Amino acid sequence: MRRKRFFAIAVSLTCAGWPLTALSEGANGQMLAQACVGCHGASWDGQGAITDLRGYDRDSFLRVWEEFRTDERPATIMNRITRGYTEAEVAALADFFASLD
Repeated sequence: MRRKRFFAIAVSLTCAGWPLTALSEGANGQMLAQACVGCHGASWDGQGAITDLRGYDRDSFLRVWEEFRTDERPATIMNRITRGYTEAEVAALADFFASLD
Protein backbone atom coordinates (compact mmCIF):
# COMPACT_ATOMS: atom_id res chain seq x y z
CA MET A 1 0.00 0.00 0.00
CA ARG A 2 2.75 2.42 0.97
CA ARG A 3 4.68 1.70 -2.27
CA LYS A 4 1.59 2.28 -4.40
CA ARG A 5 0.95 5.61 -2.68
CA PHE A 6 4.58 6.67 -3.17
CA PHE A 7 4.43 5.67 -6.84
CA ALA A 8 1.18 7.60 -7.36
CA ILE A 9 2.66 10.71 -5.74
CA ALA A 10 5.87 10.41 -7.79
CA VAL A 11 3.90 10.07 -11.03
CA SER A 12 1.67 13.01 -10.11
CA LEU A 13 4.62 15.28 -9.38
CA THR A 14 6.40 14.24 -12.56
CA CYS A 15 3.30 14.85 -14.66
CA ALA A 16 2.64 18.18 -12.96
CA GLY A 17 6.02 19.47 -14.13
CA TRP A 18 5.92 17.83 -17.53
CA PRO A 19 3.85 20.47 -19.37
CA LEU A 20 6.28 23.22 -18.33
CA THR A 21 8.89 21.90 -20.75
CA ALA A 22 6.56 22.63 -23.63
CA LEU A 23 6.03 26.27 -22.68
CA SER A 24 9.05 27.82 -24.40
CA GLU A 25 6.99 29.52 -27.06
CA GLY A 26 3.91 31.29 -25.81
CA ALA A 27 5.05 30.80 -22.24
CA ASN A 28 2.50 31.45 -19.52
CA GLY A 29 4.13 33.63 -16.86
CA GLN A 30 1.49 32.96 -14.23
CA MET A 31 1.87 29.22 -14.61
CA LEU A 32 5.67 29.42 -14.55
CA ALA A 33 5.55 31.69 -11.49
CA GLN A 34 4.06 28.87 -9.43
CA ALA A 35 7.58 27.46 -9.17
CA CYS A 36 8.64 30.66 -7.34
CA VAL A 37 6.08 30.31 -4.55
CA GLY A 38 8.21 28.02 -2.42
CA CYS A 39 10.78 30.73 -1.72
CA HIS A 40 9.11 34.01 -2.68
CA GLY A 41 5.77 33.30 -0.97
CA ALA A 42 2.28 32.34 -2.09
CA SER A 43 1.64 35.89 -3.30
CA TRP A 44 5.23 36.41 -4.51
CA ASP A 45 5.56 39.17 -1.91
CA GLY A 46 8.85 37.95 -0.49
CA GLN A 47 9.78 36.38 2.79
CA GLY A 48 12.46 37.86 5.01
CA ALA A 49 15.52 38.55 2.89
CA ILE A 50 13.92 36.99 -0.20
CA THR A 51 12.83 39.51 -2.81
CA ASP A 52 9.25 40.65 -3.33
CA LEU A 53 8.45 39.87 -6.98
CA ARG A 54 5.09 41.66 -7.13
CA GLY A 55 5.36 44.68 -9.40
CA TYR A 56 9.05 44.02 -10.08
CA ASP A 57 10.19 46.22 -12.95
CA ARG A 58 10.44 44.11 -16.13
CA ASP A 59 13.86 45.36 -17.26
CA SER A 60 15.29 45.05 -13.76
CA PHE A 61 13.93 41.51 -13.49
CA LEU A 62 15.60 40.54 -16.78
CA ARG A 63 18.91 42.12 -15.73
CA VAL A 64 18.94 40.45 -12.31
CA TRP A 65 17.93 37.10 -13.85
CA GLU A 66 20.89 37.31 -16.24
CA GLU A 67 23.22 38.25 -13.38
CA PHE A 68 22.13 35.13 -11.50
CA ARG A 69 22.43 32.98 -14.63
CA THR A 70 26.00 34.13 -15.33
CA ASP A 71 27.08 34.01 -11.65
CA GLU A 72 27.64 37.79 -11.57
CA ARG A 73 25.24 37.95 -8.62
CA PRO A 74 25.91 35.67 -5.64
CA ALA A 75 23.14 33.23 -4.79
CA THR A 76 22.48 30.04 -2.93
CA ILE A 77 20.13 28.55 -5.52
CA MET A 78 18.92 31.19 -8.01
CA ASN A 79 22.06 30.82 -10.11
CA ARG A 80 21.10 27.18 -10.74
CA ILE A 81 17.39 27.81 -11.20
CA THR A 82 17.88 30.52 -13.82
CA ARG A 83 19.74 28.15 -16.14
CA GLY A 84 16.64 25.98 -16.57
CA TYR A 85 14.48 28.54 -18.38
CA THR A 86 14.30 29.66 -21.99
CA GLU A 87 14.36 33.33 -22.99
CA ALA A 88 10.63 33.20 -23.76
CA GLU A 89 9.88 31.76 -20.32
CA VAL A 90 11.99 34.42 -18.57
CA ALA A 91 10.26 37.17 -20.56
CA ALA A 92 6.87 35.70 -19.58
CA LEU A 93 7.89 35.69 -15.91
CA ALA A 94 9.14 39.29 -16.15
CA ASP A 95 5.88 40.40 -17.76
CA PHE A 96 3.78 38.54 -15.20
CA PHE A 97 5.56 39.90 -12.13
CA ALA A 98 5.59 43.44 -13.57
CA SER A 99 1.81 43.23 -14.04
CA LEU A 100 1.12 42.54 -10.34
CA ASP A 101 0.24 45.33 -7.90
